[in-house]
Amino acid sequence: MKCLILAAGYATRLYPLTKNFPKPLLKIGDKTILDWLVDDIDSCGEISEYVVISNHKFVGHFKQWAEEKPQNIVVVDDGTSTNETRLGAVKDIQFAIDKLHLDDDMLVIAGDNILDFSLTKFLEYAKEKQTSAIMRFYEPDDAKLMKCGVVSFDENDKILLMTEKSPHPATHWCTPPFYYYTRADAKLVSKGIECGCGTDAPGSFIAWLCTQTTVHAMEMPGHRYDIGNIESYEQAQKMISP
Repeated sequence: MKCLILAAGYATRLYPLTKNFPKPLLKIGDKTILDWLVDDIDSCGEISEYVVISNHKFVGHFKQWAEEKPQNIVVVDDGTSTNETRLGAVKDIQFAIDKLHLDDDMLVIAGDNILDFSLTKFLEYAKEKQTSAIMRFYEPDDAKLMKCGVVSFDENDKILLMTEKSPHPATHWCTPPFYYYTRADAKLVSKGIECGCGTDAPGSFIAWLCTQTTVHAMEMPGHRYDIGNIESYEQAQKMISP
């Protein structure tokens, strides 16, 4: 299984911290955000290779970080240098698939979230379902829902509908940026793009995919801290012990 880490954003809401430094390498306690994620995922023993998808501006930072890690980590440069020219998450995923000729099951994650639970639970769930899968959590705030992916599902967790940043969310079940693609479904990313799925938000591919095949949504077994601005970064530092 490959793990794709989406890290090609420019984090403009975290300026000045991220003006010349990538958000996923900011420290929470004594570890970077990426360290927290990779060290946890690696404990499951399922990942043969980690792929960090960077922009051109920050690729050197990620390569230096990867050299100091014991895991098999490849850093790819998507060639963009500004927030205005970014490819978007779904196109970055396809970029990495094409560049590295990836042909495997994939765990696809955003590189800017901290979790208070292990992602190994999610991988176990996906393997049990034998389908592509996402996670879901209950979000009571309507304003936050309109900025997120929102999912409807049946009694067996099968996704019935998923939307990204809808002005009229169908439910209060929000989807964090952690996705499992089966090998077969990973081959459909290019088709999703061709069919007009959104490419900025990573969940847009899943929103399209669940109209083509079965995808399940696991209830998240804990909390996540989305490092989106200075306030959320400071909150995560207080909540996560070193």
